[in-house]
Amino acid sequence: MKYPIGIQDFAQLRNEGCVYVDKTDLIWELIQSGTTYFLSRPRRFGKSLLLSTLAAYFEGRRELFEGLKIADLEKDWTPHIVLRIDFNGVEYSKQGHLEKIIDSWLSNWECELKIEPRHKDLLGDRLQKIIEAARERSGRPVVMLIDEYDKPILDVLADDDELEQSNRKILHSFYSALKSAGENLRFLFLTGVTQLSNLSVFSALNHLDSITLNDNYAAICGITEAEVDAYFTESVGEIAQSIGVTPSEMRAMLKRKYNGYHFSEGLIDVYNPFSLLSSFKHKTFKDYWFQTGTPSFLLRVLAQTDIAADTLAGYWYTDDEFAYFSETGREPRALIYQSGYLTIKDYDREMRAYLLDYPNDEVRSGFVTALALSHFKIQTGGKAMNLCRALRDGDLEKFRKEITAFFAAVPYEARGKYKLPPDADDETTRSVLTARERYFQLSFYFIVTLMSSYVTLIEQPQSQGRVDFIVETGNRVYVFEFKLDGSAAEALQQIEEKGYARPYEADARELYKIGVSFSSQTGTVEEFVVEE
Repeated sequence: MKYPIGIQDFAQLRNEGCVYVDKTDLIWELIQSGTTYFLSRPRRFGKSLLLSTLAAYFEGRRELFEGLKIADLEKDWTPHIVLRIDFNGVEYSKQGHLEKIIDSWLSNWECELKIEPRHKDLLGDRLQKIIEAARERSGRPVVMLIDEYDKPILDVLADDDELEQSNRKILHSFYSALKSAGENLRFLFLTGVTQLSNLSVFSALNHLDSITLNDNYAAICGITEAEVDAYFTESVGEIAQSIGVTPSEMRAMLKRKYNGYHFSEGLIDVYNPFSLLSSFKHKTFKDYWFQTGTPSFLLRVLAQTDIAADTLAGYWYTDDEFAYFSETGREPRALIYQSGYLTIKDYDREMRAYLLDYPNDEVRSGFVTALALSHFKIQTGGKAMNLCRALRDGDLEKFRKEITAFFAAVPYEARGKYKLPPDADDETTRSVLTARERYFQLSFYFIVTLMSSYVTLIEQPQSQGRVDFIVETGNRVYVFEFKLDGSAAEALQQIEEKGYARPYEADARELYKIGVSFSSQTGTVEEFVVEE
């Protein structure tokens, strides 16, 4: 089976005999139901392929759709002129770069349509004349497809405010022509990572019908469980044999690693297509999606807010709080959701609220690793794995050494701002102590979350943050309690008083209660006491 990894052109995919998950019935329904659309999805989720498929349909390339669902639905196949723009593959971090890119597209179209170029005109005016000329040439309204419309903004978001505003103005001028095109446009479709609400850019496009949270199109990009059954049963069997598990065990592993995305209140399970197909091709598990790009712009936005990493996942929101990214609000949760690092996990119909959490193990591990690097200023993934290996092997002395070395390796500047000045007044003292405690709470959160990718981990919710946790392995159960500037004895006492270990007293596995104390002065482990 040939997998279309990295192929974003529909004609190439079909001509090369790649496996194609047929969603053309949804595409046909979309075309029949309206004329102007917007869709937000994370990167590498198939948005570009969707636009390429739309382009082939509107160009009347019937032969490419033989054997697909749309072949039984469409009878006319009327060709239209398709104007397609793709903002991918180019960086927009230099002044004037965006204008040059748009000018090159407009110049090419002007040449094809034999329009005299008027480089002094506004970009939107030139686009409007191109649309009018294309309509006149073909006698039919034009199709306009724009891929990753927001990339020129995301490239400089929270990094260069002046260039960000400049790019917004350029895009607003350009997109304004689409709103006034009227009957000259047969179909308009924009994709992007974010839906930029209350921004000058999107105000020029407020006539678009957003299908981002629409149940009918929740699976128009990505791969569902039913589609895995229909198209990839053989692939599941092959990777299962390669790894040495049963097909049913492999399905559970794939679901835990790459599934879990939901794009509407209907909670239809969707796999990340890039990671799933990459796993089938290479017959192994890796963080394929996350390795193709780090969320640098998200980290920049988070750095400019006081929102902590442990308050992002596992919370309820209204759609206004996460579905739209506002210029004035700078709400990072919206960007994090739209970028694919959080997803909908539940919907409360009565309250009209959505529970957001990490979609799967790949995203949780990758995103938290990036956040932890920003927090600790050192790489953490391998260290978390070493901690888990020690617990798997029952080597608590190794675990103690690993976690002590982990904190000892954190650079002083990562926690230096929490040092208490000798002449600090009461208010400064309280502020520093609070910040210091919060730093360690975040540190524990990162360690616990990173370990959850390797072992079965049960966190005990705390009113002041998730500190203690329980690790289950095949032969052992570990009940941990961390204390900052306390004692290991106090930690063990809390395990007893709260009854954390009680559910495991009749368990056949070995049970360990572990109290760990940390010093905010030294920044590392002070005491490590194990009670069997």
